[in-house]
Amino acid sequence: MDLSKIMEQAKAMQEKMAKIQEDLSKKTITGSAGGGMVQVTVNGQAEVLSVMIEQPVIDPEEAEMLQDLIAAATNDALRKAKELSQRELGQLTGGLNIPGLTNFMRP
Repeated sequence: MDLSKIMEQAKAMQEKMAKIQEDLSKKTITGSAGGGMVQVTVNGQAEVLSVMIEQPVIDPEEAEMLQDLIAAATNDALRKAKELSQRELGQLTGGLNIPGLTNFMRP
């Protein structure tokens, strides 16, 4: 085995991973709840970018329901972002589930 070749391949993989992560930060994913009345948009790095709440859902008497809908929409968006991340990084690893690489996002 040629150590310099292995190091070269590792550097190339690291560069590809950095590019994929940069691309993921530019992609947006929207999760929704309540039939789309609450929507949360995140990027591929699981950062919340925006929250949209339709007016009929904003009722002070129903604050707990609104909180639940926001949590559900956020979890939906984060799940979709994690799936996107695993798909994108899976291309780099040839579909292998390498701990720390394909699951770099927190659950």
